[in-house]
Amino acid sequence: MSPQIQRLVDRRPAVSAEELLDGFRPSERFGEVSFQTYRPDPAQPSQAQAVEELQRFAASVTGSGKASGKGGGFFSRMFGGGGGGAATKQGIYLDGGFGVGKTHLLASLWHEAPGPKAFGTFVEYTNLVGALTFPKTVQALSQYSLVCIDEFELDDPGDTVLMSRLMRELSDAGVKLAATSNTLPGSLGEGRFAAAGFQREIQVLSDQFEVLRIDGEDFRHRGLPEAPASLPDEQIESFMDQRFDGQTVAVDDFSDVVEHLSTVHPSRYRHLIKDLDGIVWRNVHTVDQQALALRLVVLTDRLYDRDLPIVASGASFDQIFTPEMMAGGYQKKYYRAVSRLTALAREGLAES
Repeated sequence: MSPQIQRLVDRRPAVSAEELLDGFRPSERFGEVSFQTYRPDPAQPSQAQAVEELQRFAASVTGSGKASGKGGGFFSRMFGGGGGGAATKQGIYLDGGFGVGKTHLLASLWHEAPGPKAFGTFVEYTNLVGALTFPKTVQALSQYSLVCIDEFELDDPGDTVLMSRLMRELSDAGVKLAATSNTLPGSLGEGRFAAAGFQREIQVLSDQFEVLRIDGEDFRHRGLPEAPASLPDEQIESFMDQRFDGQTVAVDDFSDVVEHLSTVHPSRYRHLIKDLDGIVWRNVHTVDQQALALRLVVLTDRLYDRDLPIVASGASFDQIFTPEMMAGGYQKKYYRAVSRLTALAREGLAES
């Protein structure tokens, strides 16, 4: 039975506000994780400590929609009395390198905490504001007891001001906040823009969180995994027929996909790949425009969330961004994207 062929470039998803918000939950990859399934490294005691602190933090979350910040204003709730430890602040922040299990722990917190809650990446929240407007985003998220922000990173001054204000307003509403990143809150934005001119906003963000450092080997120290060679273009069709037999696969020229991404709001990328079993890209090449490259990073994250295997011809994925991009201010995003595309390409070449 041959695969059912579709094209990403033919998809223009229309997504309601309710559908956007419904997508703010851990991906299938982390859909059933828990603190019990996390395996701390005995050589890294900070990992077990993080589990204990997060369990205490989960117990501090109310299930009533808005967390229980009672009176006294923002700063008294953030630094006010009672018990000490991470749970006395409105937010908790997991800092550590790639591959130490921060997303696993954040998703475990989301699963354990009661009440309505949201889980998304940093860029998904900024995209949500772009899709809904800032007031409607605040109104929607203020009804949650917990907002989890994965891969917290500031890309430009606009995002700095936006997220500073959003976190402040949510905290004022009594919403508990949890975030992961590989950059300490006070260092967010470094290397990307004139961070010194936005220290007030950065400090507001930093002051929101109790920081938990999670130690462990950072895969960046090991370098990027070697990307598998792409298939010759003339072999794509026969390989695809065998690999995705009876499944639904999107087949596109890579240039068309990159161009199409500029016409679809990033908040809709999750729906752009909905109900697909695989991706086939012909003639993959290096993307040399930063705006398009950053949109490709967002799509890569959504593909990785879904664990969608990729079969490709053309350049290998370790060549997909320019050397200047890989060494520039957004290098963490690009390294993550290359690593994830490489993993999906290996899955694509594996037997189904």
